[in-house]
Amino acid sequence: MHVLFPEIKPYKRQLLKVSEIHELYVDEAGNPDGIPVLFVHGGPGAGCDGSSRRFYDPEAYRIITFDQRGCGRSTPHAGLEENSTQDLVADMETIREHLKVEQWVLFGGSWGSTLSLLYAQKFPSRVSALILRGIFLGRQVDIDWFYKDGANRIFPDFWDEFMKAVPEAERSNLITAYYSRLTGDDELARMSAAKSWSAWEGNCSKLRPSAEVMAKFTKPHNALALSRIETHYFVNKCFLEENQILKNMGVITDISGLIIHGRYDIVCPLNNAVDLHHLWNNSELHIVRDAGHSASEAGNVDALIRATQETAKKLKTAG
Repeated sequence: MHVLFPEIKPYKRQLLKVSEIHELYVDEAGNPDGIPVLFVHGGPGAGCDGSSRRFYDPEAYRIITFDQRGCGRSTPHAGLEENSTQDLVADMETIREHLKVEQWVLFGGSWGSTLSLLYAQKFPSRVSALILRGIFLGRQVDIDWFYKDGANRIFPDFWDEFMKAVPEAERSNLITAYYSRLTGDDELARMSAAKSWSAWEGNCSKLRPSAEVMAKFTKPHNALALSRIETHYFVNKCFLEENQILKNMGVITDISGLIIHGRYDIVCPLNNAVDLHHLWNNSELHIVRDAGHSASEAGNVDALIRATQETAKKLKTAG
């Protein structure tokens, strides 16, 4: 079974100004002359870390990671103004142009899979391949599954804790209830809501509970960005037309895609991946039998590294 590659440090770090308000943290690691690959993180609002660079052979890949608007080391932290799906797709293209990349592999998980698919549909000629995990299609049914009715039936104990942060009268729409607290002026209420929101996602993200994952999700800096940006996107229906991604799959049908999805993914159920695969002729679906949603689970790590190695071989052969 494959494990993560050893930790490596970036050979270049920079802040890239993409609007009057926003600066994005971008770094590069691995082989400067290798196959360009962009790590597209989840959330929205999660950010990157050292593990984001460890799914690829550093001798084969030029590894590019960035923190999306408002999260990680990008500024302003947890900022919601000028922060939409369309802005993020445009930012990816700005990064590509700035780094003088002709084509790149997109490696995205969860919300990162959403954003990767949307970018590919807008700029298909710039994408050499897609490696996607834990597919999230951004449909209302996908949002409702995790924040209204679905995941609550599998994790009722964690759901009870999630609901407790909101008065009973407001529990019919937890997203708007949390959003009002996360964008309010009461700092204590804001941070309490941020921790509770992030804990719900962290508790559901792995097949087996992980104290390490929970510590990362509920760290105040991470929790505030994740909760504010996620609720901002979800009250706005991810800034997408309903079923937008599946309706536009014909645009990228010829792009090679490897889809990795844990069978026991409760955050983004397997039907997301199956629905996508059915409409994507040039895709392969790999269902990981002993994994949930998290990229750090052993089965998902193994499948993802196999995918990056297979993609490197194909692209080198084609080149």
